[in-house]
Amino acid sequence: MIETIAPVAVDAMGGDNAPGAVVQGAINAARKGTPVVLVGPEALVRRELARRRPRSGLPISVQHASEVVEMHDHPGQAMRRKRDNSIRVCFQLVKAGQASAMVSAGNSGAVMAGAIFVLGRPAGVERPAIISALPAPRGAPILLDMGAVVDCKAIHLVQFALMGEVYARRVIGVPRPRVAILANGEEESKGTELTRTAAAALRRSSLHFVGYCEGRDLLTGEYDVIVTDGFTGNVALKTMEGTARVVTDFLKGAFRSSPLARLGALLAGPALHSMRRRIDWREVGGAPLVGVSGVGFIGHGRSDALAIENAIRRAHAAAGTHFTDEIAAAVAPSGALLVEADGTLAERSARRSAAQADA
Repeated sequence: MIETIAPVAVDAMGGDNAPGAVVQGAINAARKGTPVVLVGPEALVRRELARRRPRSGLPISVQHASEVVEMHDHPGQAMRRKRDNSIRVCFQLVKAGQASAMVSAGNSGAVMAGAIFVLGRPAGVERPAIISALPAPRGAPILLDMGAVVDCKAIHLVQFALMGEVYARRVIGVPRPRVAILANGEEESKGTELTRTAAAALRRSSLHFVGYCEGRDLLTGEYDVIVTDGFTGNVALKTMEGTARVVTDFLKGAFRSSPLARLGALLAGPALHSMRRRIDWREVGGAPLVGVSGVGFIGHGRSDALAIENAIRRAHAAAGTHFTDEIAAAVAPSGALLVEADGTLAERSARRSAAQADA
């Protein structure tokens, strides 16, 4: 028996290019077989649909939401005061089983707040995290957290690793994901007290924990799940986005520098197009949330129709794996792992102190 997956609830009012780009992205996803329910002021959404004249029979419906969360709104206050906002209604549809997942390119803090307020967290989960897919010449590495938890504790990093491993295995299809913590060197002595404590705990876990990942190895594909705090993860992601933009500008300038260079650009066109697609964030579409009781994807604020389409399709595919069912079981041993790790680190510290005293 083939399982029927509920539609993806899409915040029609989220993002700089909403509602036009969102509606077009939803139409594109529906044309490829992904059912969608657009959430927002019904009259406005239906006008946008009518302007694009999608063919009849597409799996698209509209759910009214009378309020919109603006980018300047405080996330928590918006969820409390604007109770009929499009983000919250999307999550309510997920909770009710009327949608398999939700997608929004709107206020990311509000999306996170809505996920926690409406869906809640599985038992034992301290904090949700945001995952980013990284472009790599091989594999499909992911980095978390991307900004949900700026001031992390060791328990958060441990749980990010456990949840990220579930996502990589169930959604991406990596049989035994290689898990690492982002640090300033590969040696165990590197990093901070935070990373050393989390690393000691993960070495005692059942994960395939391979130690520290340096910044230069983020995109090599040597690691499948890379864990860090939300502040560092967000800076790393924005740095990679900026670097890609600068390299692209350099290439454009170089290819325009002479007739011979322009000829080279024509010959290299297919390869450059393939590379551009590989590093284009719109091809990924959105960043999934883990650590909430449902599936949510956060899109870039500048998302166009292509980004929205891909976010919808990825969210629908992720919901079909039911990866959230494993999250509570995955994080269950995290507290015990940290207790054991604290003992190990204390023993190492005592040995170092004794050795220094003897010296």
